[in-house]
Amino acid sequence: MELMDFVATLRRRWLVIMIVAVLGAGAGFAMARSTQPLYRSTTSSFVSLTQGTSVAELVQGTTYTQNLVQSFTQLATMPAVLDPVINELGLTTTARALSRSVTAATPLDTMFIEITAVSPDPALAAATADAVAASLARQVKEITPGSADEHIVRLTVVAPAVAASVPFTPNTKRTVALGGAGGLAIGVFVVLALSLLDTRVRRTADLPQRSDAVVLGLIPRDRDARKGRPALVAEPDGHVAESYRRVQTNLQFISAASRVRSLVVSSSVAGEGRTTVAINVAAALAEKGSRVLLVDADLRSPSIALHTGLDPRDGLTTVLVGESDLRDVVRPWGPAGLDIVVAGDLPPNPAQLIDSAAMQSFLDEATALYDAVILDAPPLLPFTDAAVLARHTDGLVMVAGTSRVRRTQVATALSMLDTIDATCLGIVLNGANALESGTQHRAAAARNLRARSSAPAATSTGPRTAAAAPVGQQPLASRTGGYGRRAALPEGRGAADTRSASGQDPRAQRDASPAPTSGPAAPGHGGGTVRQSA
Repeated sequence: MELMDFVATLRRRWLVIMIVAVLGAGAGFAMARSTQPLYRSTTSSFVSLTQGTSVAELVQGTTYTQNLVQSFTQLATMPAVLDPVINELGLTTTARALSRSVTAATPLDTMFIEITAVSPDPALAAATADAVAASLARQVKEITPGSADEHIVRLTVVAPAVAASVPFTPNTKRTVALGGAGGLAIGVFVVLALSLLDTRVRRTADLPQRSDAVVLGLIPRDRDARKGRPALVAEPDGHVAESYRRVQTNLQFISAASRVRSLVVSSSVAGEGRTTVAINVAAALAEKGSRVLLVDADLRSPSIALHTGLDPRDGLTTVLVGESDLRDVVRPWGPAGLDIVVAGDLPPNPAQLIDSAAMQSFLDEATALYDAVILDAPPLLPFTDAAVLARHTDGLVMVAGTSRVRRTQVATALSMLDTIDATCLGIVLNGANALESGTQHRAAAARNLRARSSAPAATSTGPRTAAAAPVGQQPLASRTGGYGRRAALPEGRGAADTRSASGQDPRAQRDASPAPTSGPAAPGHGGGTVRQSA
């Protein structure tokens, strides 16, 4: 992980860091409030000589006194000095315990002894300091040489102790500051440690760096997706819808070289949003004028019918077992040009149906009738269905859900495609951070462009032809590139005469009717503009 990765991680998790810092400051405040206040007072004594009149005697006496001062500071905390203090003040403690609250020190190159006493009672702290100084002076008289009336060394109190008005501890401001700083450091450490240990895919840098696994687009987190409403139907001018259009555009560039007509949308594990991506990419293709067939090929846990509000019965399984034809199960939905085949009844043998001749025939017929066929397949790692379908189509688009899949799982899924010689068209990062996806600005620009493009068309009441369509909205068959041109038709047959092997083209009746106008959505169709077949 490089320096910029660390910075990006800290920016992404700044709220966690601040919460831990605030908790640390709060812990410091609580500690300060719960700590017993302590007061301290200091008594200063001066050590002097009582003998010596000449300069030489005074110099020798000063040197002698400075040597004694260091010993006197040690004597101040010994039982010989403290026991009389305990008796004098009537303390219920021992000399050993009292020595922990009394200190004696000598400033450098001076003959002063400063005795400091600490106590929860400020008056007691001052009294203890004075009593220790007096007791020390008496002990010095006893242990230093001299006559009964005069001693060589004498201690004189020059600054009696004064009772403190405020406690010296706890220092609330300092404790809170230290707690906040400690919490900040802990928060940064935890975030960086979790980032280093986290193996989930959260951004594009976490995806495998492979030439055949390009990132087709980043889809920001979509609240409507959790409600089952596709973004291109629920909010077609939103930034999420623009992200799907970017994926569609990138797929179009890829297909211009490889002539992609059919593709599988899958993921490594369940819950990464592959169905939502499949629906929105199909809708984005249909917006561009392509004829798109979206097939729910997840015969284990289908969900396209749930997202679109279509009847879940009579779908792909009905065709594969020979009970219906493609034209019988196709349902129009969403933008013009988009048809959907739901999964149908769940079979007891989904793997056998997917890897069957009937499925290959279904794909051949669908690709002959549509510009693009998109199959929503189960996840790659738990099941083999998506891998089998990828081998029978032009490629697979893998959806990687942020915070849902681990890097090793994505790498394993890609290796599985390599094993069966299937093509990975690219990866869609679903649920990306809005800052990384950077779609808000593009969405605003796209809304303005569409508003200008659709203003003259607002007065039109008839169906719009390809010639009158805005630039970039003509049918895919009339443009260079795209998902390949439609299959060549026999002489004397137009696009409207294309039929399945068993009957009429399932889109003929819909294409002959006027284009639907915008209006209230039909009930049960996911909030989108739903076209009912006659």
